[in-house]
Amino acid sequence: MTTSPAPADGARRSLRETAYEALKARIIGLDLHPGQRLVERDIAAELGVSRVPLREALHQLESEGLVVLVPRQGALVAPFTRADVEQLFEVRESVEVLAFRLAALKRSDADLAAMGAAVDAARDALARHDDAATAAANAGFHAAVVHACGNPLLRSMLAPLDARVRWLFHLTKQRDTHEQCEEHAAMLAAIAARDADAVALLAHGHVTSGREPSLALAASWASAPIDPVEVTRTRNRGRQTA
Repeated sequence: MTTSPAPADGARRSLRETAYEALKARIIGLDLHPGQRLVERDIAAELGVSRVPLREALHQLESEGLVVLVPRQGALVAPFTRADVEQLFEVRESVEVLAFRLAALKRSDADLAAMGAAVDAARDALARHDDAATAAANAGFHAAVVHACGNPLLRSMLAPLDARVRWLFHLTKQRDTHEQCEEHAAMLAAIAARDADAVALLAHGHVTSGREPSLALAASWASAPIDPVEVTRTRNRGRQTA
């Protein structure tokens, strides 16, 4: 009996990245909901990968707070509660404002172009009444600002938050997206002018103004208390699948 050779490291990384990106997009875009069980066999078949790269992808998603892994039982999409939203805003009010300030001081022309493209994409999606695309573009603007901050340490600190911020934009896409787009445009203008004080003030107001509306919306989508061990028990497989 012969066996197929194991995939080379590069091929396995490619499969892992394929699984990672696909699952991340589905979680952030709410195709997979907080608390939903992820059945490895079903997902592996759907994505066309083996369980090894899939498990590596799940571990990577766990490190970003998007997945909960229960040893010897399985995985589920991480619950997202009101407390999670509160904690995320507490962090954003500090480190994200710093990123905006540094972006004004260190941005390049390419950074400005990326931020401008995100603002334009958000306005275009808003005109089409495409809430999901508007949320994605608005999250992309924040990601472009972080990239422009010119501080690798700050970028590394914010990297694990990127997925959760994108998730938050999708979860709260019923907010006043027109107001968000205009606030982004104002911050872009301040960054273009290299006015660090002005953009820091605008950024702080932008983040804090979204706090209460986001918490209010949390009542409609926040996860009920979940026991990950119970969710991932074998007998629940038929009730919560990917």
